[in-house]
Amino acid sequence: MAYAGVMENIRRAVAMKRPERLPVFICSEEMDVRVCGSRYDRYNSDSREMSRVQIEAIERFDYDWAWLQVDDCIEFEPLGVGVQGEGDILPATCKYLEPTTPSLDALREHGYRVEGRMQVLLDAIRIIKAYFGDTVCVTGRTAAPFSSATLAFGMNEVLTMPFTQPDFLSEAIEFFEAYQTRFGLDQIEAGADALWFGDCSASGHLVSPAIYRDFAMEPARRTCERYRDAGAVVFYHASEELPAMIDLQASTGFSILSVGPGIDIEEARRVVDGRVCLSGNVDPLAVLARGTPDCVRREVRRIVKNVSAHGGHVMNSGEMVPRETPEENVRVFVESSREAWREL
Repeated sequence: MAYAGVMENIRRAVAMKRPERLPVFICSEEMDVRVCGSRYDRYNSDSREMSRVQIEAIERFDYDWAWLQVDDCIEFEPLGVGVQGEGDILPATCKYLEPTTPSLDALREHGYRVEGRMQVLLDAIRIIKAYFGDTVCVTGRTAAPFSSATLAFGMNEVLTMPFTQPDFLSEAIEFFEAYQTRFGLDQIEAGADALWFGDCSASGHLVSPAIYRDFAMEPARRTCERYRDAGAVVFYHASEELPAMIDLQASTGFSILSVGPGIDIEEARRVVDGRVCLSGNVDPLAVLARGTPDCVRREVRRIVKNVSAHGGHVMNSGEMVPRETPEENVRVFVESSREAWREL
């Protein structure tokens, strides 16, 4: 169950050392909402419901974190971006802002302030932190600057901007660097031990290494630096699977690099070559949602033996597990991680 040394073990892993106890996480928020008898549109809009689900899930499955990813829309709704989703369908951005100078000027005039569901997230962090203290890693979330631009102006528009509107894109990213820095610092002040720093729109699935270097990497590095200076652990997640991109991300100063399920974690370990702690990357579909408990156990034990044992690794899924993932597979994931670590 939750224990007092969890943050020390995480920080040992971040320092590329072998922790006394392997930190075990899983991106299970959708499944937890179902298992704990809630509905996603209640969970993501009510701080007491959000904290209740997180607390119950941690006590039921023995996670080492409270993962408050929630959805990608929280900080964009107040800026005028359209949001669609209801019931158990996660909200998604739509009806994007016009990619024009007047739109950007309006964002600057609006500036940063806590509004709407941003406050729900901050309140939930406070409640969970008060309940668990330092016995779990309370993890908030922000979007990295490049991905923030895609969530505000639309992915199709932004992915062409390096060629059509590079100056506008740079200015938009500059705005979101400042905006997300302040949102992350507010979460840290509320009690977050860590931040899940999402940048999937800047992954190798969508951009080249050159565009990543020119537009996404430095703003993400600077934002991460501010979070780390405030005492937080930063999980950088672009669901990355391309070795060339993982190589770039490994030298950018993130505390922990979460890699997607499409690369073998042993290959990712060879690519980063001791430069950054890795998180992951058990396949949420093939293994956790569709696999048998024995399949889950074999994969977890392989990763513990071949990757975790060397230090600089925390156990996790490579992406969000589906809502209908069997509870037994999640229990086996956590229990097998602990058992395999004890046997080393």
